[in-house]
Amino acid sequence: MKKEDITNIKQLLSSPKKIVIVPHKNPDGDAIGSTLALYHYLKKGNHNAKVITPNDYPTFLKWIPGNDSISIYDYQTKSCNIDIESADIIFTLDFNAFHRTGNMEKPLSESKALKIMIDHHQAPDNYATYMYSDVGMSSTCEMVYNFIDMLGDTDLIDADIATCIYVGIMTDTGSFRFRSTTNKTHEITAKLIEKGADNSQIHNNIYDTNSYERLQLLGCALSNLKVISESRTAYISLSQEELNRFNYKKGDTEGVVNYALSLDNIVLAAIFIEDKQEGIIKISLRSKGNFSVNEMSRAHFNGGGHTNAAGGRSDLSLTETIEKFIDILPSYNDALNNE
Repeated sequence: MKKEDITNIKQLLSSPKKIVIVPHKNPDGDAIGSTLALYHYLKKGNHNAKVITPNDYPTFLKWIPGNDSISIYDYQTKSCNIDIESADIIFTLDFNAFHRTGNMEKPLSESKALKIMIDHHQAPDNYATYMYSDVGMSSTCEMVYNFIDMLGDTDLIDADIATCIYVGIMTDTGSFRFRSTTNKTHEITAKLIEKGADNSQIHNNIYDTNSYERLQLLGCALSNLKVISESRTAYISLSQEELNRFNYKKGDTEGVVNYALSLDNIVLAAIFIEDKQEGIIKISLRSKGNFSVNEMSRAHFNGGGHTNAAGGRSDLSLTETIEKFIDILPSYNDALNNE
């Protein structure tokens, strides 16, 4: 951010404000971690801060410090709208376009509150007065740490804030293995551990607690794995019937697409998940090297994200969506085979 912007924000936060903090719909570890980290930080400044998520999120994220303070818009619409309407400042974290917030899009876009964006996704919309946007960052949580640092307040980071930030960095870097993980990322995580983040316990809470049904669903997903060798592509599909059979809960398919990407000689991986309630097929895309799934998703699946990780959606049936995906692959073969 510009030095002038930081000066202005510091002045804004010098007296108590009504502040709403919002992540994207279907929030993940980085979204929940960053919003709660900022929530704890703002509470230390005596602000009336509230986190509002557009919808519910996985159980494996509900142990994070401050979780009980979160309001869920889909369940508490009336009170959340009152909070949004009365807010002095709205922070939008881990997204950069209001449509990413589902049913919250209208109240957020109509709100007169000053908007501050902190995000690392490509092609941000121009809705915020102050934008901290950096696609080179590993995670929004790393950016929240930097934001607190720019405000000169890293001494306020306690074990709760450190834990929240660590969660987002760990999950969005794939446990520190993605290309976005830099030496600076590791320096920050070291400081978080010094501040009280229990890295081993955090990892266990996120990754090492599985239900029997979730593992059965994983087995089903892997049995559906298909490979298209000429395009160096692998994909997985899960129908609504299969999700129901294994008592699917939000978050149960988190990371499953990475199994497809882990195959030898695969550059592009996808998972297609049927959602009868929303009437769509949810799509997650992953890639290696310089192949941009962000561009593919924007061009064909009404989505976007990062170069190597993106999401999208389709209004076609599950079969038709997969057929569309297979049909467009030949146009990407040169790029995929040059990786």
